[in-house]
Amino acid sequence: MPANDLKFWLALLRTPGVGCRTFLRLLQSHTPERLFKESRTALAALGLNDKSIEFIRAPDWSQVDSDLLWLESPRQGVITISDPAYPALLKEISDPPPLLFFRGESSILDLPQIAMVGSRNPSNLGRETALSFAKSLASTGFVITSGLALGIDAASHEGALLVSGLTIAVAGTGLDRVYPACNKALATRISETGALVSEFPPGTTAKANHFPRRNRIISGLSMGLLVVEAAKQSGSLITARMALEQNREVFAIPGSIHNPLARGCNALIREGAKLVETSQDILEELGQYNQQDAISTPSLSQSMLDLEQQTLLNLIMFSPTSVDKLVESTGQSVEVISSMLLVMELQGYIESMPGGCYTRIK
Repeated sequence: MPANDLKFWLALLRTPGVGCRTFLRLLQSHTPERLFKESRTALAALGLNDKSIEFIRAPDWSQVDSDLLWLESPRQGVITISDPAYPALLKEISDPPPLLFFRGESSILDLPQIAMVGSRNPSNLGRETALSFAKSLASTGFVITSGLALGIDAASHEGALLVSGLTIAVAGTGLDRVYPACNKALATRISETGALVSEFPPGTTAKANHFPRRNRIISGLSMGLLVVEAAKQSGSLITARMALEQNREVFAIPGSIHNPLARGCNALIREGAKLVETSQDILEELGQYNQQDAISTPSLSQSMLDLEQQTLLNLIMFSPTSVDKLVESTGQSVEVISSMLLVMELQGYIESMPGGCYTRIK
């Protein structure tokens, strides 16, 4: 779109009192350029309040000039909802963003995507599970879409990158900044082969209400949403409900009833989300499974352990289990039990906990 036309889209985006739904409603009768030439009376007749009308009648073009300057940088741009390049699936939702800013490869926004979300403070098992599923799904050709947050989001992006797959990060800020800042290096790696996207113009800082809005884009871009690990009041459940409203498939990985980070996933499964144990479960549901080229998610196989170690592992719960309890259950000495526990911990089957306890993680 020529900069002369685009500037009116950018100005309308920055108009006070004009949110996503109002913007889309105005587009039904006006182009942005025409809107900025309307009289005060005509603008009031469109249902705009005084503050919106004042801005439209006297826009702050300096903000728009800053946006246009940002867009001049290589591999940075914006797609309007009237553009044929706008992602088709996202356009289907009830409130698609009128403008979508990007850094990186905008061409991948229309490729088949799986969204992955979960806890910002996951367990080691949750982080490993997200990494494994992302690697597997990216290896079969899906783009992994998430929100660049700490925890499950970051692990999902990382998993795709580890197999040279594609990943999209949907931001809750303008794309001239990264939130959280500690993910700046990850954001740079994502933009090199994938894309960062946001409905917020450059200069927009992180605000609490931005992230639920961001979540509808994560699910809206995708064919299905996978919740890896989430507490009962997790924001990931909001994303899952948005996905259901958008007629997307929702998948959840079950967990122990004793694990608070599994309660959200277990609740989703009770409400009808698809229980998944491997990436093939997702591929089959979406009609994308190919037995020959699908790469399966690591299973919970115990083949790396000898029989005695497997027996001991079966006695360790997914909640803290004391060494004394294991000694009592097996009749083995503390020394023998401790030796086997060390082997299992090194192989990633268990995790040591405070108070001389261990928790099974796979």
